[in-house]
Amino acid sequence: VQLQASGGGLVQPGGSLRLSCTASGFALDAYATGWFRQAPGKEREGISCISSSDGSTSYADSVKGRFTISRDNAKNTWLLQMNSLKPEDTAVYYCAAENRRRCPAIGITVSDFGFWGQGTLVTVSS
Repeated sequence: VQLQASGGGLVQPGGSLRLSCTASGFALDAYATGWFRQAPGKEREGISCISSSDGSTSYADSVKGRFTISRDNAKNTWLLQMNSLKPEDTAVYYCAAENRRRCPAIGITVSDFGFWGQGTLVTVSS
């Protein structure tokens, strides 16, 4: 089982990036998938999750209205579209998956997911 994240980079404040995560070794349709981020000196933060059962989504307050999570089960891939980026969004972003059909009811934490990608760095700076 492998998760491969990509799409990070350097972007100016107010700009956009799209992160992608592709899974191999298992079929994504029975897995909830999510995104986390970890800024230097801070704990890993759960920012978004999408259920496999009905495609319902959840977001941390810090990204709500700016980030959009989506998935394509046929391609075993899920995306994080990030708009209106701020310097405080700078972090290493990790994709994650867990064999459950729905995301946790309240927020997502590291312990909710068992499969992790390697991380991709997003830097928001002028």
